[in-house]
Amino acid sequence: MLDGHLLLGWLSLAVIVYLLSLPGPTAAYFGLTGNEPLSILPLNSLPEENVGRAHYKLCDRLKLEKKQRRMCRRDPGVAETLREAITMSALECQYQFRFERWNCTLEGRHRTNILKRGFKETAFLYAISSAGLTHALAKACSAGRMERCTCDEAPDLENRKAWQWGGCGDNLKYANKFVKDFLGKRSNKDLRARVDTHNTNVGMKVIKAGVETTCKCHGVSGSCTVQTCWRQLLPFHEIGKQLKQRYETSIKVGSSTNEATGEGEISTGRSTQQQQQLQPLPGLNDQIPRTMDLLHIEDSPSFCRPSKYSSGTAARKCYKDKNCDAICCGRGHNTQSREVTRPCQCQVRWCCYVECKQCTQREEVYTCKG
Repeated sequence: MLDGHLLLGWLSLAVIVYLLSLPGPTAAYFGLTGNEPLSILPLNSLPEENVGRAHYKLCDRLKLEKKQRRMCRRDPGVAETLREAITMSALECQYQFRFERWNCTLEGRHRTNILKRGFKETAFLYAISSAGLTHALAKACSAGRMERCTCDEAPDLENRKAWQWGGCGDNLKYANKFVKDFLGKRSNKDLRARVDTHNTNVGMKVIKAGVETTCKCHGVSGSCTVQTCWRQLLPFHEIGKQLKQRYETSIKVGSSTNEATGEGEISTGRSTQQQQQLQPLPGLNDQIPRTMDLLHIEDSPSFCRPSKYSSGTAARKCYKDKNCDAICCGRGHNTQSREVTRPCQCQVRWCCYVECKQCTQREEVYTCKG
């Protein structure tokens, strides 16, 4: 018979092993919030042999989960679209935060450590990741790169006066359905999981809110007797800009207990009047407000010094009188002068080429002190 202390030790070890085996907060997610190493981008082109199953190899390299890999292999166009979604989201994230202390550092350990926490930056990564995936899929459908989807049918346009459906609209309906199935349902047992799901949905909702109807006129002598109309998504740069604005106004939420009912509630840190304007999502447990705002759970670090969340701002380029004080965290900046040669005084020559001179000028470069 096992000694009581020995049995307790074995049970403790078993619990630890079980907890370590549970999926982390990024499990079942994809893109900037997934477990795949972003260092695989850009991927080298695959060999031409076995073209029919070349996308299988690409799906495997994306480090997808079992269900995601199955969905990836089902349509040859998905693999390339997934890769495009990662690249597009990463570039847009880095562009939107190019003047910030956190400049969307995506190196393995920094990104992984941020995803383990509930920062504003984490919220943005979930939103931009789902938005990029939705946008890339909808565009791939309308571009004819997918086997299982094509143009958006948009039946409501058919009933509008003098409008005749035409063109090839971005298939947002298919993209939304695919993304929700691809990312899967997350557990609602803890606040962090619900916040991550909320921020993921915000990314998809911003895409949906930005759908525009584009029309062209058809008729004799330029008359507009008939209009051909189709739906288009906003450029992804505009989506990134909107999500960055939501990042700036992200709401901090926390779990609290209602003393009257003994049930869990969500506290947003807003005034009572502001909180009443946020309608809660249906559910029995802690409820996330129904809002298009991004949500975060904890305050972000300063990102000034090297840490497990970023490499700090030492030696970061900044712009004098614009953001050097903020990015350099009060440490000051170094100034270097260098000569730069650029094309200048360009003229179009007949026919069909541009002739430029090479001009050399001196410019100053500012970098943060260590």
